[in-house]
Amino acid sequence: MMTQTELLVTGRRPLRKLTDPAPRRSRVGTSSTRRRVGRVLGYLALAVFAVGLLLPFFWMLMSSLKTANEVFSVPVVWIPETFVWQNYIDIWTKADMLTWIRNTLILAVSVTFLQVLTGSFAAYGFARMRFAGRDILFLIYVGTIAVPWQSYMIPQFILLSNLKVSNTLWAIILLQAFGAFGVFLMKQYYETIPEELSEAARLDGLSEYGIWRRIMLPLSVPAIASLSLLTFVNTWNDYLGPLIYLRNPDLWTIQLGLKSFVSNLFDTNYALLFAGLTISVIPIAIIFLLGQKYFVEGIATSGMKG
Repeated sequence: MMTQTELLVTGRRPLRKLTDPAPRRSRVGTSSTRRRVGRVLGYLALAVFAVGLLLPFFWMLMSSLKTANEVFSVPVVWIPETFVWQNYIDIWTKADMLTWIRNTLILAVSVTFLQVLTGSFAAYGFARMRFAGRDILFLIYVGTIAVPWQSYMIPQFILLSNLKVSNTLWAIILLQAFGAFGVFLMKQYYETIPEELSEAARLDGLSEYGIWRRIMLPLSVPAIASLSLLTFVNTWNDYLGPLIYLRNPDLWTIQLGLKSFVSNLFDTNYALLFAGLTISVIPIAIIFLLGQKYFVEGIATSGMKG
């Protein structure tokens, strides 16, 4: 064995004994345990939030299978003793449910198609075209998102009444055919696409319309899916717009139709109403489940710049 003096002279370090503890291993084990505990706590928190979000939908579904007197019983009955499936038959026979769903579907599909078309086309101009005042015009256009609809609701109603489209489905379609949010979302996604693709297409003789249709749109499927889903859900659930412009019962959407069930607080069959609400949620749930992959990808990548 070397003495301490020899160690200082030679500059060598003594070999660690086999019995010496390994502090690095203990630190790694501690950090790994902390990460595992944190992951478990995170999953528990997400599970609690998920239950909190799904609980109202579960109560609505169970209430649609109760009798009218059991809906607001005290204490709360979460699962009825007898499932009243007759509520779903009565909602179709006692109400014009098919007409309401048809009108709502026409509006949702039309508005979604027009917003995707106009939003993607305008976004291409803001993202790829160069013209004076482009950035200022974009900021002004996007700034309209912050303007509440109630501030210009009356002038808008007067304008559509003068155009003779009030009390028609065209009123809702024209109101929502353009959206600043769609332009913002699509522009942010377009900026993640390499501009070299557009330059190469121009060298090949492709016009700007062709670049938008044949290059930008196929590469923007996640953003288009996100915009389509958000627009479809907003139009499907819209209540104030149809309430103002659609006065003919033959033009009512599903939201207006279900509101007609509520005459007053004490004379409403809430079990039947919840059956209609459950039916109205089913299309939205199906569309979201089918497009959730593209929706998450489109939202996640729209804020990135390549």
